[in-house]
Amino acid sequence: MRDDDGSGTARGTLAGKVCVITGAAHGIGEATAELFAREGARLVLTDRDAGALAEVVARLAGEGFGTVAVTGDVSDPGDARAMIAAAVDQYGRLDVLVANAGIIPLLDITEADADDWDEVMAIDGRGMFLTCKYAIEAMEPNGGGAIVCLSSISGLAGQRGQSTYGPAKFVATGLTMHLAVEWASRGIRVNAVAPGTVRTDRVRRLPQEPGGPEYLAAIERMHPMGRIGEPAEVAAAIRFLACDEASFITGAVLPVDGGYLAQ
Repeated sequence: MRDDDGSGTARGTLAGKVCVITGAAHGIGEATAELFAREGARLVLTDRDAGALAEVVARLAGEGFGTVAVTGDVSDPGDARAMIAAAVDQYGRLDVLVANAGIIPLLDITEADADDWDEVMAIDGRGMFLTCKYAIEAMEPNGGGAIVCLSSISGLAGQRGQSTYGPAKFVATGLTMHLAVEWASRGIRVNAVAPGTVRTDRVRRLPQEPGGPEYLAAIERMHPMGRIGEPAEVAAAIRFLACDEASFITGAVLPVDGGYLAQ
């Protein structure tokens, strides 16, 4: 266990590493925060949902893990810069960014309008660009770091009902590859995970909704393993790509999808 300035006897694959996790109040971001804390990371957690973020921070504090919380919107340049600055101000550097913040609208192109497109591109696309930009600016003077972006199976293959979300995740995939090539020589690794359907808060509510159980069962059948994923399973892949065990991996987009993309 350790306090919020990183002292103590933390041990783990991320021991002592300063990590910013965006979208940390729910789902995959929350699971990643919990795993990173157990692995010894010094954490800056961000989200625009201040109440839920405070609950995550309080729970981690109850387990003996200190964190820094920053409420903000990744699509706003000032907020995105402040998220990265919080790590540098508190801990003196930045080692890892998990660019997780995003929204998941499910709309076909006849249902979506320009505002829907702009909203998802602002958060999932522009927000990832901004946090990566400021993270790289902070990492370069210290000789490197690791960035893990959240793409999706929808960022590698087409799916129905994702006329806005899917293209935004192709942005995540492309940004990962281009930044990996651009910054490899300066010690900054950039990778991504591409989850299949994961049991987030939204998915957990499906069984209580009309038609929800049938819809969920159909989604499960689409994954060759016959089930959907858990946030902790995606967090484990993020941890690997963020830690030194993955030191010769950059530009990779790792599916965590129960075999979905192998079909």
